Amino acid sequence: MIMSNVHRAQLERRIAGSTNRWRFPKQPFSGDLLSLSQKCKALSIDFEEALRNPDRLCISQIQKLFCGNLKNKDIQSGEANVILECLGFKWELHQPQLFQSQTLAKLYLEALTQGSTSPLKELEKLLRAQSPKKTKERSPVKKMIISLKINDPLVTKVPFATALKSLYMSEVEIHLDDVLGVLASAHILQFNGLFQRCMDMMMAGLTPITIRKFYEAGCKYKEEQLTTACEKWLEMNLVPLLGTQVHLRRIPQDLLHKVLKSPRLFTFSEFRLLKTILFWVFLQLNHKIMTIPTHETMLTFFKSFPKNRCFLDRDIGQSLRPLFLSLRLHNITKGKDLEELQDLNFFPESWLNRVTANHYHALENGGDMAHLKDLNTQAVRFGLLFNQEYTTYSKMIAVYGFFFEIKGLKHDTASYSFYMQRIKHTDLESPSMVYKHKPVSLRAVRLVKYEIRARTLVDSKWQEFRTDEVLQKFELAKPSCKSRILKIQTVGSPIYATFAFIFPPS
Repeated sequence: MIMSNVHRAQLERRIAGSTNRWRFPKQPFSGDLLSLSQKCKALSIDFEEALRNPDRLCISQIQKLFCGNLKNKDIQSGEANVILECLGFKWELHQPQLFQSQTLAKLYLEALTQGSTSPLKELEKLLRAQSPKKTKERSPVKKMIISLKINDPLVTKVPFATALKSLYMSEVEIHLDDVLGVLASAHILQFNGLFQRCMDMMMAGLTPITIRKFYEAGCKYKEEQLTTACEKWLEMNLVPLLGTQVHLRRIPQDLLHKVLKSPRLFTFSEFRLLKTILFWVFLQLNHKIMTIPTHETMLTFFKSFPKNRCFLDRDIGQSLRPLFLSLRLHNITKGKDLEELQDLNFFPESWLNRVTANHYHALENGGDMAHLKDLNTQAVRFGLLFNQEYTTYSKMIAVYGFFFEIKGLKHDTASYSFYMQRIKHTDLESPSMVYKHKPVSLRAVRLVKYEIRARTLVDSKWQEFRTDEVLQKFELAKPSCKSRILKIQTVGSPIYATFAFIFPPS
């Protein structure tokens, strides 16, 4: 008895999912949502993606079959049966390998079913031909030529060849100089495993030279994990590393703005951060300068502008205002530094008048910072960069006549502690210098709201430690002169420790 084609089509059925639900396969999606959901789960496909693109089901079914057979096997021997025309070259590929790429799989299936009145029958035939249970009966598959047009300038011959090689080998060597091109190739090929490997390599390879290109790649491909990694790296390295290198000019303004607004930004002091941003502006305006300028050179450049208007009020400075509004100018308290800001003719007079007024108010009220409320966005910040070779490292700081020592201690190879303590002005090493250049407060008790943070990089991941926000009275006699201690365990180095505080009204 010979069955008609119509009758045979009605009897064809396929198991979809682990509950053995059946559905007719003649169309990618027949309207059976439960069946579709089960099939997506079995093939590890996103359900919403399958609704938008039903052809993805066919590709994934074949891809799962081929990729399963490729695991733990050497490169397939024999003659290539797919020719890829791309970038002006012809690349010979084997059919099973190209199904690791969604793009190549789609191009191949389109070529396979082109001109066919029954595309799904062709796909079924392909699956039967490649079934591992029918290895001996496997029929030869005709040689296909597929074409791919690429307009991305990042994709050149070498990185694209590396991407294609990765279809055959899971651990192809990728050089850091080529990783952007390989990432772009993986994106175009929709080769997810390779794309993620490039992402991991880029996040581990952030340097002053690579930060800009890697950040722009993260923005281009909307990869938040890469852009976030760039932001976190720059939060720690903007001042201590890039602040002394000409590579500072590579930092995009939008990335710089995000980092300046971050409460996690590390800086040795507020004035040191300001100097770094002034250097950045200088380098943007002086493209021929190939070394970081001296502080005096930078000051001379900005002072050379006419005195009738400050730099930020000029057309050239208008777009830079958001950067400097993100700085905490109110926490630059040294008289020498404030005089430099006045002479620079960089900031609007209203900004500097507000800073000066806040300082006068604080000094008249025993150091109270009535204008500061939020510790995350307004606190005075000082930082210690604690390196592996240190056993003890400390720095003296002075704000409104109060003197503190910020200190880090290394107890063993992986144990550290950080704290701050109030110091009598008479106990300083050079008290005469204090009387000459700084005010001295004789208040016995100083109320301080503070937080101590520490961050370090371990295996390309940031470890973060912090105390709670603490409100404490600092007196001059022990033990009330000492802050809460931040104790950490880490093998990372260096450790970026930040001491942030406010003197609330008391």
